[in-house]
Amino acid sequence: MMGEPQSKTITGPPGTSPARPSTPPTPGRQQISLVQPSQKKQHRTKVLRLFRNVFRSFPIITPACKMGNLPLGIPDGHRSTSGTRVTGTLFGYRKGRVSLSMQENPRCLPTIVIELAMQTNVLQKEMSSGMVRIALECEKRLEKGKTRLLEEVLWTMYCNGKKTGYGLKREATDEDLNVMELLRPVSMGAGVLPGNSEVDGLDSELAYIRAHFERVVGSRDSETLYMLSPEGNTGPELSIFFVRI
Repeated sequence: MMGEPQSKTITGPPGTSPARPSTPPTPGRQQISLVQPSQKKQHRTKVLRLFRNVFRSFPIITPACKMGNLPLGIPDGHRSTSGTRVTGTLFGYRKGRVSLSMQENPRCLPTIVIELAMQTNVLQKEMSSGMVRIALECEKRLEKGKTRLLEEVLWTMYCNGKKTGYGLKREATDEDLNVMELLRPVSMGAGVLPGNSEVDGLDSELAYIRAHFERVVGSRDSETLYMLSPEGNTGPELSIFFVRI
């Protein structure tokens, strides 16, 4: 009967299977347009894969932070003069671990991603106090190697002098890249991204804090990231210390 849609089967030569329509792309998947940073991305090592599988089972102990008294903010001699400005993003689900991503700028792929030993909602509470100092420590290796400080895999993490557990450097996942792509237009700010679950409610939302950081290299065994606030903004202070002892 005319006017009624009819289904048709497309057939090929004898002996072949009927043609099938192509599968539509998965909804919600971001097209990644981030570019490579100037430094070559390091390949994943067997050691990194091993630590990625087992680090969550490490015991939690609470010794004193070996770094002693940490500076409270950017030293006067380092303000936008002796450091390199990078883009840093802290992100994670509310009841999940927070991750730190460092980029040369928001348009580049991450140069490093570290999964920190702290839940996102706990970090948000610490940030509300106005000052957060995160120390990431690793031990020097006995063998004579040329491993750069930020290429170390496993870190002992302290937040405001209290040990919180172990952080792990890892390769950026597809989800990490999707987050960086969504935040590509954002140079600095804080907020939440919608989650990928319709049943978890607020727990499925992904919170983030993005800012410019001053990266100051003290030696081959110490680097510091100082969060830079917009001019005239007296927001929370955040400093991240990387130390090899």
